[in-house]
Amino acid sequence: MMKQIFNGRILTPEGWLSGGSVIIEGNKILEVTNNDLPVEGAERIDAKGCDIVPGGIELHIHGGGGRDFMEGEEDAFRIAVDAHLKHGTTAIFPTLSSSSIPMINAAVEVCDKLMAEDNSPIMGLHLEGPYFNPAMAGAQMPEFITPPIPADYEPLLERTKCIKRWDAAPELPGTEEFGKFCVSHGCLPAIAHTKGSYEDAVRAFKAGFTHMTHFTNAMSSLHKVREFKHAGIVEAGYEVEGFTVEVIADGIHVPPPYLSMVYKMKGVEHTALITDALAVAASDATEAFDPRVIIEDGVCKLADRSALAGSIATMDRLVKTAIQQANIPDFDAYRMTSETPAKIMGIYDRKGSVQKGKDADITLYDNKQELKMVIQMGSIAMNNL
Repeated sequence: MMKQIFNGRILTPEGWLSGGSVIIEGNKILEVTNNDLPVEGAERIDAKGCDIVPGGIELHIHGGGGRDFMEGEEDAFRIAVDAHLKHGTTAIFPTLSSSSIPMINAAVEVCDKLMAEDNSPIMGLHLEGPYFNPAMAGAQMPEFITPPIPADYEPLLERTKCIKRWDAAPELPGTEEFGKFCVSHGCLPAIAHTKGSYEDAVRAFKAGFTHMTHFTNAMSSLHKVREFKHAGIVEAGYEVEGFTVEVIADGIHVPPPYLSMVYKMKGVEHTALITDALAVAASDATEAFDPRVIIEDGVCKLADRSALAGSIATMDRLVKTAIQQANIPDFDAYRMTSETPAKIMGIYDRKGSVQKGKDADITLYDNKQELKMVIQMGSIAMNNL
């Protein structure tokens, strides 16, 4: 059955469209029209003045609904994905923190299976580590952290297609070779958890590391060595135009004025918003999956309060933070949760915009950025209209 969404402001690649409608057939957008005349045979959905925008695409997320992707179990994946779907995430790249090879293998097996299902919201697996600088490990499990090991990553990338992104610190030995291998196997290498220098970042960029993980968090910035100042990874992120960045937009990991600054300096085309959410997000849980982590002040922290450990945010919170706290125009805020991540991960041909022929992943927000409806591949997943 067709659906027709009308009486709302539609975010199109060309700008806002008022007085039009979005027509969905099956799991695809059949048409975006400039009128709202009833379509014969279509279920009419009155948007009641809401913004009709692309569904959120989550690049970096560890779990939700009380479950963590590190569990490597099918029900953990399904519960976490469904929990975030209700908050506006219609496409997702489940993330593993630094893990052992058996843990990665278990997650790969589940991810491969779920990606093969019809209309799956899972776009691929994101491995955050374990190739990190131990001094910048933060909440990563230290027992798994190591420099890149070809005997581990080469077989993984050769035998599976579901690993779409893998993070590493550029100053570690073997990182450039790792990056090139990732690129040759359709996997995006990204810079993360690093004490590296500006020069390390530039070398990594040339090896294929075009993205920076949770920008400004767990990475070096301008610093002094004796009497001289040295640029760090953050400065490379700003200065090298080709770098894309992602920012945890929970209003805590990065202060809203700094989120505004990243947006102004990098631009909407190079800035994606992420949750970096842990299992406690979108749940009633009071304890984190990792026993070292506590929940306090609206965020997850290591129990000794030496570092933040991830967020409890959801996609709708990112939208609110960007628009209401960082004063980012709504047009660009919505794009940074949909269009930009889709382009970063190479799925913009089917996701990331409300456009004829694309997957029917659509969310509706009212003028206070309250999420009112979620449609994933043409099916209504949440309705609070």
